[in-house]
Amino acid sequence: MSSSKKSKISTDGGSFLQTDAFAELKSNTSLEVTPKANCKTADKTISLKKPKGRVEVRREKAGRSGKTVTTLKAFPKHIPLKMLERMTFELKKQCACGGTLKGRAIELQGDVCDQVCDKLTADGFQPVRAGG
Repeated sequence: MSSSKKSKISTDGGSFLQTDAFAELKSNTSLEVTPKANCKTADKTISLKKPKGRVEVRREKAGRSGKTVTTLKAFPKHIPLKMLERMTFELKKQCACGGTLKGRAIELQGDVCDQVCDKLTADGFQPVRAGG
């Protein structure tokens, strides 16, 4: 062993590491969080609405004398018939076509699947293209 003594190196960091990183937070004691209905982040608006459910959108020709019909089926059970009637009226108006509500299925005349999917997405549903 060596007989010479080594000087100790200070590890306290000096004045740079002795500053309090949380000094600003301690001075401002009232931190409140307010929930927002819509949050905007980088050109996107995120809505906190709960989705209404899944809906099957299908284009059919079978059994209709060769006429094309767009059908919307499998609406969730919590959707009342009054809302389905109102939705049928709005879809007929937007797609400029005829249509009807049979049971819990909406039938629209013509191939309007793309327009229907856009409208359902805007209303909070999850449209699923069923069939071919």
